[in-house]
Amino acid sequence: MANIKELKNRIGSVQNTRKITNAMYLISSAKMRRAKEGLEKTRPYFESTEYEIKRIFQSSSDIDSVYFYPPEDENGKAKPAEEKVYAYLVITADRGLAGAYNSNVIKLAEAELKRRKISRLYVIGDYGRRYFKKHKRPMVEAFYYTAQDPTFPRAREIAAKLLEEYDSGNVDEIRVIYSNMENDRENTVRKVRLLPFSRRDFLEKKGIRDFSDRSYRFEPSPKVVLERMIPSYVAGFVYGAMVDSFCAEQSARMNAMSNANKNAEELLGELKIEYNRVRQAGITQEITEVSAGARAQRKKRKKKENASEEAER
Repeated sequence: MANIKELKNRIGSVQNTRKITNAMYLISSAKMRRAKEGLEKTRPYFESTEYEIKRIFQSSSDIDSVYFYPPEDENGKAKPAEEKVYAYLVITADRGLAGAYNSNVIKLAEAELKRRKISRLYVIGDYGRRYFKKHKRPMVEAFYYTAQDPTFPRAREIAAKLLEEYDSGNVDEIRVIYSNMENDRENTVRKVRLLPFSRRDFLEKKGIRDFSDRSYRFEPSPKVVLERMIPSYVAGFVYGAMVDSFCAEQSARMNAMSNANKNAEELLGELKIEYNRVRQAGITQEITEVSAGARAQRKKRKKKENASEEAER
């Protein structure tokens, strides 16, 4: 059984840990709220880009662009899958203490890399960089941007690198693996094809206005206008994925810290009960020792008194 000093030290340690986890919970909450506000401020621009792309396709359905599957090949079967070069942009956090957030992303990324004969890996987040380096997974690019501060200029630089690889023919498809916060308690890992697009991605997307009843003219041509809009759209998608991942990370860390706080409360309750039990046992032992000493003293005095009475007789 632990003594009182050991229990006091343990209680103090748990209380200090609880202060740290509670502070981390509050910090993650503030970071997530700020990131959501930043995304909401830029969302109208990206929605407008989607509107314009849809309007181009509804006005000119025969556009041939390297960024889109041909109309007769909407499922991307012109080139066998085993011959394609797949690029994966994997978004992780910079550190742990976020439950299964990082491990879920890594698990999906590993499954995809094993499925594809030829793949090129691009990583955001220090956790992912360390993992793939440790497991000897070659990375074409490990973007040394902190995952803690997603910004549109950084997303634009990442998108430019991916587009450069795509335009040069080094990759046939680009996919993004990231986490999305479904609600306050649940995060899901998503795998989304970034390039090439399918026309259905825009023509059948809900929430985008229908422009088929109007006629538009694009200068110098619909194809040129479309291809000039693609870099902004890709950058917007990457930025949205970075913010979604960041919010999911903070949500996962909030849940992890909340669980840690609950566990600390339960442990403190058990330690305090143990402390009171040990303290009560100590007090009882002291009372027993004092009582035993008092009894011994009484017996000693009584013995002396009896001896004195016998001497007088």
